[in-house]
Amino acid sequence: MNYRQFGRLDWKPSALGFGTMRLPVVGGDPSVIDEQLAITMLRTGIDGGINYVDTAYPYHGGKSETLVGKALQEGYRAKVHLATKMPSWLVESQTDMTLRFEEQLRRMQTDHVEFYLLHALNAERWHKLRNAGVLEWAHERITEGRIGYLGFSFHDTNAAFREIVDAYQDWTFCQIQYNFLDEEAQAGTDGLHHAASRGLGIVVMEPLRGGKLAVPNAEISAIWESASASRSAAEWALDWVWNHPEVSLLLSGMGTMAQVQQNLDAAGRSEPGMLAPSDLDLIARVRDAYNALIRVPCTACDYCMPCPHGVSIPDVFQLINEGSMFENWDVQRRDYSDMKGEGSSADSCIRCGVCEERCPQHIAIRDQLAGVAELLG
Repeated sequence: MNYRQFGRLDWKPSALGFGTMRLPVVGGDPSVIDEQLAITMLRTGIDGGINYVDTAYPYHGGKSETLVGKALQEGYRAKVHLATKMPSWLVESQTDMTLRFEEQLRRMQTDHVEFYLLHALNAERWHKLRNAGVLEWAHERITEGRIGYLGFSFHDTNAAFREIVDAYQDWTFCQIQYNFLDEEAQAGTDGLHHAASRGLGIVVMEPLRGGKLAVPNAEISAIWESASASRSAAEWALDWVWNHPEVSLLLSGMGTMAQVQQNLDAAGRSEPGMLAPSDLDLIARVRDAYNALIRVPCTACDYCMPCPHGVSIPDVFQLINEGSMFENWDVQRRDYSDMKGEGSSADSCIRCGVCEERCPQHIAIRDQLAGVAELLG
């Protein structure tokens, strides 16, 4: 295992962290974890040098923290720094924060966590939690020794990310979505550099876009196979993240023992600046090939929103684009069905045209929505 810098902390994290959102399950039910296999996988990862384990309140229907607590018995708790997350959407007051935190500690069978994150922050959640006194609450837990360091995970725009980073001088770390397709999405490369300039440790989630980058289509596989060095598609994607010196570690949500071993092997070869210019050119070719499959040039700027009839326009376009890029149409149709039940799908469009007047990309939104409804509906 190789170890890296964690912002300004005098502690070195393993290049690979164990994410526990995609543990093996029984019968396809995400709330029924295959406990014996999951515990064996976690301990194998720790024995292989992983020293950062990440979980959260809602993962696996609330069962992930409990599983992690079981896996860290028999001396394994002392071998890792443990991270979990406040369920930001469930708290309205400091009393709520305390109740959830105490529940999390009981689940994990521990009296403290080294790293505590405010989960899935966006601008709205950040403002709500800040006004509810979350920073003061966390400072008290840190003073008590029950939380080591405070950070946040993030899903919103780069502007919101910069606002959150700059709003509090004592953030220790952050967790962002980052991969070679998401250089300009959410926090993006600019956010990566900004957080690093403030001395934050940076944990990367979704380095494989939820596993999608590990299973490329034939065209993209052919590009990978043209490289002089032999790497799997998953390895190329992980190496691209590790290549960035600002990255403290990346999280992999491993669901099989084979994935654990493959990722341990890859992490053992990883280092900042590991990719040659020819490697980066190859990855750029793959990125261009994926982007060429995008059907709707939507940048998710949200200028078209809110739709007066409830259509979640950027989310609808993301479904069609991801289906085209990753050829996972069954997943996209399932998600579209969920949106239809909520009244936010393209089926709710009445072609009023308000969205098109606002769109800076000049997309023919009404026609595109009709095409999505026909394909996914």
